[in-house]
Amino acid sequence: MVFLPFPPLREAVFLERPNRFLLRCRFVDEEKEVVKVHLPDPGRLKEIFLPGRRIWIAVADGVNRKTRFRAVLSERPDGKGFLSLDSTLPNQLVEAALKEKELEEWEGFTLVKREARAGDSRFDFLLHNREGVPLFLEIKSVTLVRGGIGFFPDAVTARGAKHVTELAQLAGKGDQAALLFLAQREDVVEIRPEEEIDPRFAESLRQAKEAGVGIYGRKCKVSLEGVELGDPIPVYL
Repeated sequence: MVFLPFPPLREAVFLERPNRFLLRCRFVDEEKEVVKVHLPDPGRLKEIFLPGRRIWIAVADGVNRKTRFRAVLSERPDGKGFLSLDSTLPNQLVEAALKEKELEEWEGFTLVKREARAGDSRFDFLLHNREGVPLFLEIKSVTLVRGGIGFFPDAVTARGAKHVTELAQLAGKGDQAALLFLAQREDVVEIRPEEEIDPRFAESLRQAKEAGVGIYGRKCKVSLEGVELGDPIPVYL
């Protein structure tokens, strides 16, 4: 199965979150330095970022950055494993899996390109089957888990509802369309829409399924070494 290794990591303790994309953390090594850390996941993550939570950070790539470090993963609330904090990682995993033909959900399909435009939107991936018929695929990252159930979203997402509605429109026109929820942790047995947080998204998802959009779920195995694409899990609407 597809595995993406992490860069060298340093353990730190979460102190506070000044805004959606910024953390303040203290290294646990001898230096105990307090640093600003970029968070590549704008979700609420309220159950994750509690004072004292252990997280692991890496030196950030690129120049002219406001922060030297980026958050990579955190310990789970139950303390029995880890979860990824990078909302871009699911697309990287799926792209690698599609190239290596590791996704049974789309056996017989070939990856054509990322960021495929259809109508007024761009979707994460465009695939073609053996006959050249296109399939538009959108990926959603899941980090919120309660009692083994993964929920999406953890904050209202007008953009997410728009994507789902447009996938339904594509399916209604006879095109193929699919949505994959990828849980960035292993302690997940199923995925559901979070009705209380975003009822509009939940209703859009049900309408998309009725229109013929394929709805799929998978989880990941996360360790201090990297992330591995895990097994399929059901999505209940």
